Amino acid sequence: MAVPRSVNAPSPPRRRVLRRGGALALTALAGAVSSGCGTGPGDGAGADGRVTIELWHGQTDTARAALRRLVADFHRSHPHIRVDMGGGVLADSMLQKITAALASGAYPDIAYVFGSDLANVARSPQVVDLGGTVGSAGTPWKNYWAPARAAVTLNGRVRAAPALLDALAVVCNKKLFAQAGVPLPQAGWRWRDFVSAARRLTDRGGGRFGTGWPGAGDEDTVWRLWPMIWDLGGDVIGDDGRSIGFARQGVRALEVVEDLVRDRSVYVDPKPGGEQMYQVFQGGRMAMAVTGPWQLPDIRQAGIDYHVVPLPSFSGRPVTISGPDTWTVFDNGAARVRAARTFVDWLMRPAQDVRWGAEAGSLPLSRDARALPRWQREARRTEGLATFTEALEGARVRPTHPAYPQVSQALGQALVSVLLGRSSPAAAMRACADEADAALLIPR
Repeated sequence: MAVPRSVNAPSPPRRRVLRRGGALALTALAGAVSSGCGTGPGDGAGADGRVTIELWHGQTDTARAALRRLVADFHRSHPHIRVDMGGGVLADSMLQKITAALASGAYPDIAYVFGSDLANVARSPQVVDLGGTVGSAGTPWKNYWAPARAAVTLNGRVRAAPALLDALAVVCNKKLFAQAGVPLPQAGWRWRDFVSAARRLTDRGGGRFGTGWPGAGDEDTVWRLWPMIWDLGGDVIGDDGRSIGFARQGVRALEVVEDLVRDRSVYVDPKPGGEQMYQVFQGGRMAMAVTGPWQLPDIRQAGIDYHVVPLPSFSGRPVTISGPDTWTVFDNGAARVRAARTFVDWLMRPAQDVRWGAEAGSLPLSRDARALPRWQREARRTEGLATFTEALEGARVRPTHPAYPQVSQALGQALVSVLLGRSSPAAAMRACADEADAALLIPR
């Protein structure tokens, strides 16, 4: 659907591709980091002084249309720079495409790279350091949300620009809560409350589930567990950098999943992207969905009367996860690098950022953008949008670590084994730790 959209209109399931890991291309990328220069002659400027930069945007349908409108406005204000949006690769294939492009020496000027893939992409010497670009006069760096800053910072250096920001919360079907006589949850609730509510909201005979969980073992499966682990004091990578930091906390988090499975209150979606799970929710047969702001347009279109509440916790402290993605810039000559920096800087500025968020389904990158009247209007007329934005205050991100995809894969396998009742939380975590620790020991 290529039509203008605010967060009140239907959206494609664009985040189904934004949660997948990128382990498949890591070995190939390691061989590509010493590739030669890019495709542009000289410093990248044409004979007439105009510079054309190539953008691999990774977007589909509505988000692509929103970006095209932004690029058209950029052309009007920057007549000496042209942005070619011809790169048609989708976001979930970007790592493989970039890997091949770096190996061949013919790569774009800007690419939409998942935050979880940045550490591996940034191993290439062709990736441009953006420390001098982000946080320019448009928006001070400190005014960006902490997840947006963390997702693009690697070993103290800013290796990309934040492109998209989201957060997880719980969307509740108010009708199903009322029918079951269960009070709607409020901020500060605990995971035991979530499990209890899911049990009471489940009607097995009527085909109704309390909640759902993606069960393909991919990043969509895994990233819902990290807020539990962080809340319990764990971390993805241990302090020594050579082992996971959640061996004990992972067991406790998986016990919550086990409780849901034991109560038969969780719908397990076996397909990547969680599409079936969302269809069950939008069909009125699931009471609670742990999801992000990208899903609100589809929920509204389905006619669901809903309520959004922050994630539950063990401690009572607010905690959630954000999955920022990035605009990564590559070196194709001095003129093209300058042009790419100019475009990325323009795109991140609050006026453009709010348009991108409102039209493409993400959250504002900075507090400055959140304060603009347009975003305030969107938040007032879209139930739950303010809750997702406020959740950014306590949001964390996955580490920009080259071994993260393997750690995620190991935890995904553990989660699936518990979701399917094949393993206890303790046994699943032992297997996860063995695999993930081995990956962390490999020099990178």
